[in-house]
Amino acid sequence: MYTEKCYIRDLAVVSQDTLLVCNGSEDKVELVSSQTGEVLSQLDLQAVAWRVCLVGRDRAAVVLPLVQKVQLMKIKGNKLVKDKVLKVSDNVWGITTSGDNLVVSYHKQPWLEVISTDGKVLHQFHSTGETQHFKYPDFITTSPDGTLWVLDWDNNTITKMDASLTILKTFTSPLLERPCGITAVTEDEILVCSRGNNSLVLLQPSTNTWSTLLGKDDGIKKPNSLTYCPQKREIFVAPNDTDRIKVFKFT
Repeated sequence: MYTEKCYIRDLAVVSQDTLLVCNGSEDKVELVSSQTGEVLSQLDLQAVAWRVCLVGRDRAAVVLPLVQKVQLMKIKGNKLVKDKVLKVSDNVWGITTSGDNLVVSYHKQPWLEVISTDGKVLHQFHSTGETQHFKYPDFITTSPDGTLWVLDWDNNTITKMDASLTILKTFTSPLLERPCGITAVTEDEILVCSRGNNSLVLLQPSTNTWSTLLGKDDGIKKPNSLTYCPQKREIFVAPNDTDRIKVFKFT
């Protein structure tokens, strides 16, 4: 599905029929039909759209790292409408929600921040020297119980954190190589794009169990981002080297 020429940097499920897509080639975020691939609405952001997340049912947020901003938008039916813009601490990369707030990641200190939708910084995560935890935190997701999960591209790790950015546990596996997209199906089913070995990996944190869900034989090649639709139990995967979104059933 979705045949518009673009570099898909991230995507998020809006409803069982629609997706939000970061079109990094054209500096746009687009509302796309998950049935036909048709672009229903788009916003020109005049800066590279990097990561996206929903904020409640009818709002979304997209990060613009090159201008150090977060663009909020409203979703009115099948139309996207710009809302306020938040200035953030640095070049921002990943984004998710924590309750009514946003969580963003940076590639240097502060590695993570929790900010309100008015732009107020509520929590920060710093670590330096021997205590430095992150090298390249990027994608973040939130599981249904409110837990945060942070991918580190360089460390090949997933860090579990609470809403105050306290580290709870760190996970790693030989199956995890150059991790990119991450999404939480449940609090004990975390899906990750393992771009380095062309696979989608499933982590079950309660037992620290890792398994390869989909691989090269399933058509997975350099997966860059993914999202999950609970109504249809479908996984949407955006590879790095193509402008098509692949759809798989999660069983």
